[in-house]
Amino acid sequence: MHFSRVPLPVFTRRRALQVSAGSLLLAAGAPAAAADASPVDRGGVREGEVRFPAILKSNEAGEQDAEGPLPDDQRVGFAVVALGRLSVEQILPAFAQSKKAKLAALVSGSPAKLQVLGRQYGLGDDQLFTYDEFEKLASIEAVRVIYIVLPNALHKEFVLRSAALGKHVLCEKPMATNSADAEAMIAACKDKNVKLMIAYRCRYQPHHKELIRRVQSREYGPVKLIEAVNAQNQGDPSQWRLQKALSGGGSLPDIGLYCLNATRATMGEEPVNIQAVTNSTPNDPRFREVEESVAWTMRFPSGALAALLTSYGTHRASRMAVHMDEASLILDHAFPYKGQRLTLVRAVDGLETETVIDVPAKDQFALEIDHMADCVLNNRAPTTPGEEGLRDMRLMADIYQAAESGARLKL
Repeated sequence: MHFSRVPLPVFTRRRALQVSAGSLLLAAGAPAAAADASPVDRGGVREGEVRFPAILKSNEAGEQDAEGPLPDDQRVGFAVVALGRLSVEQILPAFAQSKKAKLAALVSGSPAKLQVLGRQYGLGDDQLFTYDEFEKLASIEAVRVIYIVLPNALHKEFVLRSAALGKHVLCEKPMATNSADAEAMIAACKDKNVKLMIAYRCRYQPHHKELIRRVQSREYGPVKLIEAVNAQNQGDPSQWRLQKALSGGGSLPDIGLYCLNATRATMGEEPVNIQAVTNSTPNDPRFREVEESVAWTMRFPSGALAALLTSYGTHRASRMAVHMDEASLILDHAFPYKGQRLTLVRAVDGLETETVIDVPAKDQFALEIDHMADCVLNNRAPTTPGEEGLRDMRLMADIYQAAESGARLKL
């Protein structure tokens, strides 16, 4: 049997590259004509970001440009201090969704935790420190922010130590256990010219921001009433949150603070008077030192009234409602780490309607961390600085005083 020779075509290097590129496009499921896509589909680079023009008509919901993450060498390094439940379950995982920050060091009193979490997050031994080694963070150039996640009574000490190292500070809420400590923390950071931000995560959560935007736009008229509740059933009496020396108080500074801060942020005003009452179940070992429940009302200069509730002794409840002249905005699951749902209630054509406002959910801790990183990168003041934490410390002291006196307290 004989075979005839068929001459093969001669490929130039350029032609070979074109064929290879075309083959890759086809292998990836893209048509060969993809190379000739229009500019609207290809997008382009603008101000260091890959961006795409809008492809939907103007009557569709707006598109958001996806802001890409910063390169690793441009991100702001954070040292997380204390590896308790909040750090391990929420804060450390959030760095994976951050766009401007990175984890640069861990500080803990547990060498075992340091080793396990250091391996999980790719940190070397030279990035892991005990509390006694805290001052070594001064020489870690990558660490620009120290995130304090210790029990409340320890915030002051470690904020002052962080400021002394010349590092910016992100401090968990409540800021401290009393106003005097909060004032000292602010003064120390100002003296060393470092930023101090209080970690009010809900202030960076998209549903809360949309609620504040709509209320302050006054498109539904002035605010008349605000309701807010944040409650949960605490368990083990030995936990530090139920020890006054470490916590400074019970449900009010821990979870009631969310109601207080969210109401102030939504109103954009400070209250002018407060009435309050506290209660604790007799003989419940959880409430030997701290209060179980607090209910308080506040009046604002505009005339708006707020009724706020918090408790350590009820099934979980978390909701905020803002009632205005022409509508109400209801934020369900207002204060947990996820699950927020914002609803607009109003009359349309004579019928009562409820419209769920579509707000993209994002990790609150990642947004909070990125805000602090952005403030460092661009020398901006945080949305929730130390002064914001101090205002809440003073108001919580007023709430306790009003409850003790039984009288309306004029502020």
